[in-house]
Amino acid sequence: MAPKKPGTPTSRRETRQSFLTQEQVEEPATQGWRGTMTRLGIRMSPNDSERAERTDVQAVSQHWPGPRTIAIVNGKGGAGKTPTTVLLSAIFARYGGAGVLAWDNNQTRGTLGWRTEQGPHEATLLELLPQSETLLGTGAQSADLAHFVHHQTRDRFDVLRSKPMELASAQRVDGEDVDAIHRVASKYYRLIFIDSGNDESDPMWQRMIDHTDQLVVATTTRDDHAEAGALLLEALADRGDKAQTLAQNAIAVVTQADSKATSADVKRVADGYRTLARDVASIPFDPAIVDGILRYDALRPATQRAWLAAGAAVARGL
Repeated sequence: MAPKKPGTPTSRRETRQSFLTQEQVEEPATQGWRGTMTRLGIRMSPNDSERAERTDVQAVSQHWPGPRTIAIVNGKGGAGKTPTTVLLSAIFARYGGAGVLAWDNNQTRGTLGWRTEQGPHEATLLELLPQSETLLGTGAQSADLAHFVHHQTRDRFDVLRSKPMELASAQRVDGEDVDAIHRVASKYYRLIFIDSGNDESDPMWQRMIDHTDQLVVATTTRDDHAEAGALLLEALADRGDKAQTLAQNAIAVVTQADSKATSADVKRVADGYRTLARDVASIPFDPAIVDGILRYDALRPATQRAWLAAGAAVARGL
């Protein structure tokens, strides 16, 4: 018998075409006049804007193998780190389902807990730390975490608070503590969003970088906020190895935090970051972001769409 030539089919199964098909049928339009026509019984295809939104929704709805950690950073306070942490967490939890944690990794006056709902207790990471080994044990259950985290009833993610009433000297957390918290978070959550402090020399901040998979630089249109974020990326890039990779693949989120700022101000900062980051997302001014508890549903539709785009940019790096 002559030897079989490479690539020659060896069975009927290899020669016939499968009855199964992977072709996807596009869903009809749901938005604008096209959506109206569809509801009237005339099937219309979506326009480019709706298709782009569906692509972004699909991006943030994915589940990745293994946990992913996203750090939100800027060396200046007031640059929008906490709103960015909260609203990115909300996007991924609302579209992708449970298993999202927002963690306040801040030695001094971390305000994540002030901008989110409080659960039926006052626990912070200081209460979780002594129980970390127990939570990592085989007998621990996910419901046990409810003693320490604060569930966001509308936006469906959990918050691990710091204790802003205490000075750093009263709640000192070191690198090994960050490791312990991250081990617990990685066991119970698929996505971990870390709201960071302002001190890049803090061991707590540096250890966070060691655990990070995706870096997000939050900034407003203020020059000092934008410059601080840029300097941070440049410093990380100079460190080499993982820090350099994180800086090169970073996402910048530029928020129009001041109602007096213009679209030109936002564009100026966004354009400046395009040479530093993998992608840039711009967020319009919205009074619901300025103060108080942050909720996705309280945002204007244009703001919600902008945060969805920001989330999709993050997802493409995971």
